[in-house]
Amino acid sequence: MPEVYPPTTSGQSAPQPGVSMLKVKVKILRFNPETDKKAHWETYEVEAQPGDRMLDVIHQVKWFIDPSLALRRSCMHGICGSDAMLIQGRNRLACKTLVRDVVKKSGDTVTVEPIRGLKVEKDLVVDMEPFFDSYKAIMPYFINESPAPATERIQSEEQAERMAHSSNCILCACCTTSCPIFWVNGSYIGPASIVQAHRFIFDSRDQATHQRLNIMNQNTGVWRCRTAYNCTEACPRDIPITQLIEEVKRAVMYQQA
Repeated sequence: MPEVYPPTTSGQSAPQPGVSMLKVKVKILRFNPETDKKAHWETYEVEAQPGDRMLDVIHQVKWFIDPSLALRRSCMHGICGSDAMLIQGRNRLACKTLVRDVVKKSGDTVTVEPIRGLKVEKDLVVDMEPFFDSYKAIMPYFINESPAPATERIQSEEQAERMAHSSNCILCACCTTSCPIFWVNGSYIGPASIVQAHRFIFDSRDQATHQRLNIMNQNTGVWRCRTAYNCTEACPRDIPITQLIEEVKRAVMYQQA
């Protein structure tokens, strides 16, 4: 794992006039496969402003208290989705979660855990390969064997709107790892993969709808969904995931009719 180097300053945001610093107790579920038989909690106390991001808080722990803490992060702007974790019992992106979202007063404790349903490699880092295997299984690429037109392949505004929400997925796994069906049945393809399938199933230019609907109709596919809405609540991009899953279910039924 690439080393993440701390900044040359304290790592904290410059104090804003009139904004009080909060003492935050960060309770992190730690696990090192080289030394630990099972996961355990460790608590760290840092100072933060209400407008700081939880990623900044976790960086304080790693950079200035315990450099052995392992986590993933990349863009730090809610685009790459790499810093998905369980914060205060809910799947979130650490870079989009503000301290004031989870801390009400100075001295409060915030719990931080790895996302569930995937093997923990170390601390907050999980093995994402099973997640991406499900993603690859739905053929997440444009398929059209007809001769390319002289210009771009045109869609109407209505056709483009049909897949607008599913095109916003950043593959952070917040939805899939919040799903109770995925927790007990890792073979379930999961909400994120269904959303990605939706993006191509309802793309009027794509020619592989039939194949993708057949994948969705398998026993690991869309019918595993029990409409718990956890996925929709967990999505950091506000994608109406449960609605999109229902649309794919209807498309499967229509194909069978």
